[in-house]
Amino acid sequence: MIEKLKAVEARYTEVAALLCTSRVLTDREMYASLMKEHKKLEPIVEAFRAYQAAQAQQNEAKALLDGGGLDKDFREMVVEELQERRTQCETLYRQLQLLLLPADENDDKNVIVEIRGGAGGEESALFAAVLFRMYTMYAEHKGFQVEVLNKNETELGGFKEISFLINGEGAYSRLKFESGVHRVQRVPETESQGRIHTSTATVAVLPEAEDVDIEISPADLQIDTFRSSGAGGQHINKTESAIRITHLPTGTVVECQDERSQHKNKDKAMRVLKAKLLEAEREKQASSIADTRKSQVGTGDRSERIRTYNFPQGRVSDHRIGLTIYKLEQFLNGDMDAVIDALITADTAEKLKATKE
Repeated sequence: MIEKLKAVEARYTEVAALLCTSRVLTDREMYASLMKEHKKLEPIVEAFRAYQAAQAQQNEAKALLDGGGLDKDFREMVVEELQERRTQCETLYRQLQLLLLPADENDDKNVIVEIRGGAGGEESALFAAVLFRMYTMYAEHKGFQVEVLNKNETELGGFKEISFLINGEGAYSRLKFESGVHRVQRVPETESQGRIHTSTATVAVLPEAEDVDIEISPADLQIDTFRSSGAGGQHINKTESAIRITHLPTGTVVECQDERSQHKNKDKAMRVLKAKLLEAEREKQASSIADTRKSQVGTGDRSERIRTYNFPQGRVSDHRIGLTIYKLEQFLNGDMDAVIDALITADTAEKLKATKE
């Protein structure tokens, strides 16, 4: 690992020097790319240098003790210093192990989130609306921006389906473990006898594809227009502004009818299509690797039940890591970090375990 860290430090020094050259300063694209790399390498190099300094101080303390001839008080001070530096070295070494773990190339990307009502009829659509509000409020807490791409509302204010973009640095890293089946247990608004019902909604989280990620040939697309519809007949366009795009090679279909402009709907639909095709390609590559790691927090399979929201008990339970918190209201109001941080920690632990096997 030390040799790897030395190579990282050498590259960091090289990048810092390149950033001062006139060739890079006059090339905005190259400058931005190198600045991004510099920012990525900096925490690793800082931790490595702190580790080297602590190790040097540890060696000095050990040399003093091995040399002997120290009076009692000074010897006690040196022993204490040695122990402190050993602890510091161990802490920094573990930190460096984490920093050197392969990063998910999509972590810094924006995300496209799709929520669909599942089992439970109208109640599942209402639960989908609750989840949409939860993610919107979480995005607000994080300073992210939310843009609705497409929605299919019900008369009671639920969503049969809704897709939206969350725009912000690191959005995917925070939300990538949300994919799967979410289950709710509560007394529905449509229930007259006060019985608790169980229903579900499915969430899919896709990193937004960039133009460099995937290319789509226009010949592979079938684009249809139709009139958009709203809940209860409201907001129905008289013109065919809604867009349906079919990717012929894969059969992937996306729709967008949220905007009154056909051009804007087409643009949004293409963003969703690119994200879906990119995700499908990533899943295909992963499945071709025989020893694909199945992490503790799940595979991200959208058919996997990942979390239960129990209203009578006021609890949220994440089944992948066995975590239950009794702060349902706060969680649904966007205070999700306790669970998200626990999921990230569990995933990191699994990755570390995999590197040692």
